[in-house]
Amino acid sequence: MDKEMIKSAKNFDELLDIKYGKIGTEKRNDFEEKAQYRLENGKCDIQLSTLYRIFEFGLGKRINLLIG
Repeated sequence: MDKEMIKSAKNFDELLDIKYGKIGTEKRNDFEEKAQYRLENGKCDIQLSTLYRIFEFGLGKRINLLIG
C-alpha cells in the first residue's frame, strides 16, 4: 500500500478503496461482509463514521449528534 496515497485520502471511504479496492471488487466485498458480520454479532465497537454511513446510505436517514 502506497503511503502517499494513504496520506492523500480525504475520508474513510477513500482509505477503504486504497486498501481493499473499489466497491464491487472481490477483495472489497469480502472485507465488507466480514466487517458486517463482526458488527452484527457485537464482536467489535462501531466507529461513529460507520454509524453515520449505516443510517445515511443503508437506511436513507440523516442523524444528528447533539452534545450538550
